[in-house]
Amino acid sequence: MKLLKDRILKDGKSFDGGILKVDSFINHQMDPVLMKAIAAEFVKRFSDLNINKIITIEASGIAPAIMVGLELNLPVVFVKKAKPKTMADFYASQVYSYTKDRTYDVCVSSQFLNENDNVIFIDDFLANGNAALGVKDLIKQSGANLLGMGFIIEKSFQEGRERLLDQNIRIESLVRLKWLGDDLIEFVD
Repeated sequence: MKLLKDRILKDGKSFDGGILKVDSFINHQMDPVLMKAIAAEFVKRFSDLNINKIITIEASGIAPAIMVGLELNLPVVFVKKAKPKTMADFYASQVYSYTKDRTYDVCVSSQFLNENDNVIFIDDFLANGNAALGVKDLIKQSGANLLGMGFIIEKSFQEGRERLLDQNIRIESLVRLKWLGDDLIEFVD
């Protein structure tokens, strides 16, 4: 997706250790025009599927997932990183966050995810695949059907893609990064 690559090169900041900051346009401050284009691309890539819900994980996946839901006129369910006191029946899993170096208990209400659902997962980054696999576990517990996973940016130099492909998960990444270094961004062709 050329528009996204150009924006990453213009406003993204890369650091040694495989870190890419896109907080000025994706995951802190958001560019709604770019987010709309991202959603349209996901809709195009998943157009062959019979989806009835979008699922994501808080917090950075919410904006692109809502935009996809808006484009498809479908509800968006987001996995919570803390169980609210008001949530009675739920599915739970654990997810390790590489960025925050912390393990989260994540959950989703059984009221919003069940065996009648055909879902795609939308998130901002695919790195090691921990969040994606945690969400896959929740979807499996619910009996819903996972049809695919979409990521705005994939760090192809990390193991997430292989881990998801090993689970027979369809992956659609809008931009794939070959390498990140201090002021160095290389894309997969």
